[in-house]
Amino acid sequence: MYTILLSAPYMIPEYPRFRPLFEAYGLRVIIPPVKERLEEEELMQYAGKIDGAICGDDRFTARVLQASAPRLKVISKWGTGVDSIDRATAARLGIQVRNTPNAFTDPVADTVLGYILAFARGLPWLDQAMKAGRWEKRVGYALNERTLGVIGVGNIGKAVLRRARAFGMRLLGNDIRPIDPAFVREVGVTMVPLERLLAESDFISLNCDLNPTSYHLINAETLAHVKPGAVLINTARGPIVDEVALVQALRDGRLAGAALDVFEQEPLPLNSPLRSMPNVLLAPHNANASPRAWERVHWNTLRNLLEGLGLPTEDLPAWQQRLGR
Repeated sequence: MYTILLSAPYMIPEYPRFRPLFEAYGLRVIIPPVKERLEEEELMQYAGKIDGAICGDDRFTARVLQASAPRLKVISKWGTGVDSIDRATAARLGIQVRNTPNAFTDPVADTVLGYILAFARGLPWLDQAMKAGRWEKRVGYALNERTLGVIGVGNIGKAVLRRARAFGMRLLGNDIRPIDPAFVREVGVTMVPLERLLAESDFISLNCDLNPTSYHLINAETLAHVKPGAVLINTARGPIVDEVALVQALRDGRLAGAALDVFEQEPLPLNSPLRSMPNVLLAPHNANASPRAWERVHWNTLRNLLEGLGLPTEDLPAWQQRLGR
């Protein structure tokens, strides 16, 4: 019998539904108390005691992985991003790291466009004024009057650009990798250096992976290039943005606003100055919200786990028909 650590916050509530599947495969499941993710010290409690893991953004550091080997065979990430897992150490130890690429492209791209519309039309602030008894007009912009810059033109970045094109926005893109010329022509995006994108964009959407080249990509130095009055949108990973520099840029008026779904520390601390800024829209790492996408990721994550343990998966379609929604 294999022992599995189930710590993915979106999947834990679904365990009663999937319990017959786990039992049929002879899997013993440990469900730890977890709110957003397990930190290194919390994971160390299970090191050497588990054969597989279904995780969220848990901190599988080199220390955790070394203590978990050779028993741990597979880490099945619920979702796409695996930046919280030391993949180099996992590979060296023979621990498989599996994920679900392109899991939440549509809901995240929709969220970005929602934030753009909210700021361009001023909808949250008009609503607040009306409910406070004030009849106040404010300047709003049509999206075809605005420029969008997308940093990270992968699956989600492309989906954001396609949506923005439908609104007639001027489009700029930036990526460390070459982008297919066919896509560039399709949406009419101009690929530019980072400094130019920051200087010309009214909305800046971060859609890149978190890696050594993108950590604190948005910092005091890069923010100095930003067009005054621009709005920063981050639905990617919190550490891409230096939050101290971001707060200062908002206070100085260098940025007109920010929309943040992710943060350097999650949950966002109660004393964060971002919580009291009227020109900042906040969300609790929720841009992936989509029951259909969640269900697809549940089953892909289970398949990845079973394959990583060397267990047969030919019966999964029948299980999905029986337990799926």
